[in-house]
This record gives sequence, structure tokens and C-alpha cells, in this order.
Amino acid sequence: MSAWLWLVGAASAGIAAAPFLRERRRPIMDAQARRAAPGEFAPLPLGETHYRWAGQARGPVAVCVHGLTTPSFVWEALLPELSRLGFRVLVYDLYGRGFSDRPAGRQDAAFFTGQLDALLADMLEEDEAITLIGYSMGGAIATAYAARRPERLRSLVLIAPAGMGHDLGPLARFARGAPLFGDWLFLAGYPRQLRRGIAEEAAAGRESAVPDMAERQAAELRWRGFLPAVKASLRGILARPMEAEHRAISRAGVPVLAIWGREDPVIPLSGLGRLVQWNRVARQEVVEGAGHGLVHTHPAEVAEAMRDFVEDPPG
Repeated sequence: MSAWLWLVGAASAGIAAAPFLRERRRPIMDAQARRAAPGEFAPLPLGETHYRWAGQARGPVAVCVHGLTTPSFVWEALLPELSRLGFRVLVYDLYGRGFSDRPAGRQDAAFFTGQLDALLADMLEEDEAITLIGYSMGGAIATAYAARRPERLRSLVLIAPAGMGHDLGPLARFARGAPLFGDWLFLAGYPRQLRRGIAEEAAAGRESAVPDMAERQAAELRWRGFLPAVKASLRGILARPMEAEHRAISRAGVPVLAIWGREDPVIPLSGLGRLVQWNRVARQEVVEGAGHGLVHTHPAEVAEAMRDFVEDPPG
């Protein structure tokens, strides 16, 4: 009987340790891995940040902030559209994603706005105003930054923005609220959930204009630190509504445009009504037939929704 109990205990310990061991065995994003990276790197306080410039050689600067699981390549289809709108565009990888470093710790608003502030200080003059464009979780980051540094912004564009109600599924909700067992369950189950979500987006018939989008997004799972970064964001920047920040942006008079996908299951269209309550002068547009991936499935429509606003922002 004792041998049987020992075997059960050993098997249980192995099951418990397996997700953590898999994470430790994943390759590190290091100098060798970065040899394939386009663009350049900025040595910021919490680590190397991958960035690149696109669009016009001169003109107003647009800074694009990507979402929870898709690095800066998610913008590739929209970059030519932003260039046609006259922008010089800066895209970068958030900590924990793409070619950037994976620092540990809580990924809250201060974590992400600190990265953006340091990058802008490295790239631009202090008095150079920007159009800040945030997609999905990047919308929450852009909102937090605009509330803290409204003087830096010419305008704010939010595309399917988090912070006004979102549904990332039961696993994400559980992991956010259960620090111990949630860690194990997230490492064990989230890769399958992410792959399923990628497949469902493709099955919906919304073809991505970014080459190999699904494969590149799924490839993030192979790097050490990606899953902990996603979990840290769920417990940080994505843990609460951003009503206070939106009301502060409204008081500061920052021009805001929000663009929504009509069929987005992740950031539902109900966020439009919530934003109306928090910022009555924000302009809002809806892209018909678009899901959550509208920046790469409907880039022309997103750019068209932006055109009048960026050429002559209100205020």
C-alpha cells in the first residue's frame, strides 16, 4: 500500500511540475534569436525593447501599441495605410512579447507606460506631440498613458480597446483570481486556448492581410517568458475597468477616436456605450463584418475610419 501511495504521490508531483518544467525548457529571447528581427533595439530600464520605424520620412508621428498576445507584427497590414495618411510610424514590442526582453513582475499600467515613456524619450524630442494608437490591450495601455501624459498627445486612437469590458475566457478569469493553482492551470491550459482562438478567427472567414499571421502568433508560445507575461498582464493592466483614466482624458481635452469590430467576441460592442458615458465627446466608428483582429483583417476600413479624425482632430 505504501508503494502505491508513493507512486501516486510521485505521479501527482510530476503532473504538478510539468507545466513549470516546460516553461523552463523554452528557449530564451537572446541576441542569437534577435538576429532575424527587423528594426532596432533600445536599451530601456527594464530591458531591450525591439522597435522599428515605418511610413513617411517626415510628418506627424504615430506610435502603435499592440495587444496581449500579438507583437508588433500585427500592425504590418495597417502600416502602409498609416503612411498614406501622412504618418511617420513607430511600432514596438511590449515587454514579454516579440523580440523584446521578458522582465518579471506585475504588468500593470505603470509597467507599460514606463516602457513607452522611456522609448519616447529615446526616440523623440520632449515637445513632439504624437498620435497614440492602441489595439486591444494596447488600447488600455494607450489610455493609461494619455491620462498620465496628455500633453504628449496630439490625439488618441483606440482600436477594439480593452478597459471597457472584455471576455478572455474562463481560464483567463480563473488564473487572474487564483494565484497558486491559477499559475499551474494557466501554464498548462493557455497554449491550447490561444491556438483554439487563432483557429476560430481563421475559421470565421476573416483572412489576415499580414503574411503567416496565425503561425507567427502561435510561435510566441515557444519562447520562455511569454506565458508569464500574458498572465501578469491579466492580473495587471487588464484587471479593472479604466473609467477614471477615460474621464481624466475627457477633462484634459485629448481628442479620442474609438474603432470597434461589429462582430468582436473579445471586446464587445457594448464598450461603445460605456465609452459614451465616460467621454461624451469621443468619436466612435464601427467596422462592419470585423472581429477582434480588425487591424490585420480590415486595415483599409480601419484607416478609412481614421481619415477625417487624424487629418483634422477635434478640439
